[in-house]
Amino acid sequence: MTQTTALHAYRCKVSGQPVLTVWLKYRAPYHWPSMLGFLAARSIVGIEVTQAGVYRRTVRLGTRQGMVECRPARGRCLALSVYGLPRQVLPGLIARVRRVFDLDADPGLIERQLAQDPLMAQLIAARPGLRVPRGWDAFEQVMRTVLGQQISVAGAMTLAGRLVVRHGQPLLAPLAIEPRLTHVFPVAQAIADGDLSGLGMPGSRAATLSGMALAMLADPRLLRADGDLQTWVQRLCRQRGIGPWSAQYLALRQLGAADAFPLGDVALVKALRMLEGAAVPLAERAPAWRPWRAYAAQHLWASLAGA
Repeated sequence: MTQTTALHAYRCKVSGQPVLTVWLKYRAPYHWPSMLGFLAARSIVGIEVTQAGVYRRTVRLGTRQGMVECRPARGRCLALSVYGLPRQVLPGLIARVRRVFDLDADPGLIERQLAQDPLMAQLIAARPGLRVPRGWDAFEQVMRTVLGQQISVAGAMTLAGRLVVRHGQPLLAPLAIEPRLTHVFPVAQAIADGDLSGLGMPGSRAATLSGMALAMLADPRLLRADGDLQTWVQRLCRQRGIGPWSAQYLALRQLGAADAFPLGDVALVKALRMLEGAAVPLAERAPAWRPWRAYAAQHLWASLAGA
């Protein structure tokens, strides 16, 4: 699949910080309200802000801290502004942002195949160009996924905010351009070594956070693509506290597996029941959406937001 990265760029300074802005192309259509709504609902206090169509977050690249700002722009582009980081990091940041915003998807191909199912045709008509948001980095996405086990999105974000305040690194003062951005996400070593009691979660979930931090320190490639999806899911399920839902959700959000599908997700079951009634179980409907079940799942989740 051919992809376009930076069209052009310019440099300036804001509050003494160097700023580099580039424009990233994508294939239309793109349903920006759903993407920005997803990010807004899952913004972790202190490291992310989504407001007025603009997404901002703090980043850490090696020992450096910075901030990025992403916003839809004219000409089928996403404008990416990078604060406080050198130009050399731009290729890696561009690749990361393209993945987070699913800019390399081919909506025409995906939607033609999904729309052969009447339900998906209905959902696509409501949100043409819906993308599957991806995680910023592997460790952060693992922590988000574990925190979200069996609780609401709002509850998970509350826990994530507490985790950031206690174990994240304060943002350097010169980068405090957006006053609501105060920290960078914790590193794996901080979670592996830290005291996770008192955050308001079950002890078993805290143990899973610590265990996954240790596992990723021992094997930084733990969440890299390795063989087929089912083998990858089975391997991840060997980790303490990681079951099929968590593994499939990580495959969808971090691995970028287009056919990942967290079958036991209660919100997906609820969405299907609201749309089609309870006659056909989700497990019997989902095979019709191969090989794009991740996009089918995102459409089902988005239908609940619309409701």
